[in-house]
Amino acid sequence: MKIPHRRITRSMAGPLLGLCLCLGTLQAMAATVELSGVTLEDRVSLAGSSLQLNGAGVRYKAVFKVYTAGLYLGQKASTPDEVLAAPGPKRMTITMLREIDSAELGKLFSRGMSDNMERSAFSKLIPGVMRMSQVFSDHKKLKEGETFVLDWIPGTGTVLTIKGQIEGEPFKEPEFFNALLRIWLGPKPVDWQLKDALLGKKK
Repeated sequence: MKIPHRRITRSMAGPLLGLCLCLGTLQAMAATVELSGVTLEDRVSLAGSSLQLNGAGVRYKAVFKVYTAGLYLGQKASTPDEVLAAPGPKRMTITMLREIDSAELGKLFSRGMSDNMERSAFSKLIPGVMRMSQVFSDHKKLKEGETFVLDWIPGTGTVLTIKGQIEGEPFKEPEFFNALLRIWLGPKPVDWQLKDALLGKKK
């Protein structure tokens, strides 16, 4: 009886190995999302919390691709209000698809924040907005493939990371990160299709 058992094990070894490799490949494929050649992880770790990719999309200007954007939250959210009210750490990651002047990008961010807030609320954030604009200006250019990340960490603030380097002190104002998110998720988003994509809405 032992000999047939050994033969069965050997005969099954190849298919089983193939099945395991296939499952491993499927798991690896499910763990990432690719957009315009940019790979985004399905899950990331931030400040001891596991965040999942809520949605991701491409920012277009006319017919040109400008950057990919990915929004990470502790749990799925399908409306701007749910995203803004979500507790815990949050992350927005941007990867350039073309070279852009960093100073101009900083100005566009400032405009996007002001366009989606009441003037009185925006005025309170002006010092932080000016500091952020200066950080982008100091980088001169953001080239294709380069990434910057906006992290909200409760108790710490908004952390700006450009090309893998944390830039200065965190922005302490709790509203600052939500003001940034409104650039993409506010009533006047920079790109309506990207807004839907970040909210996980599929066309």
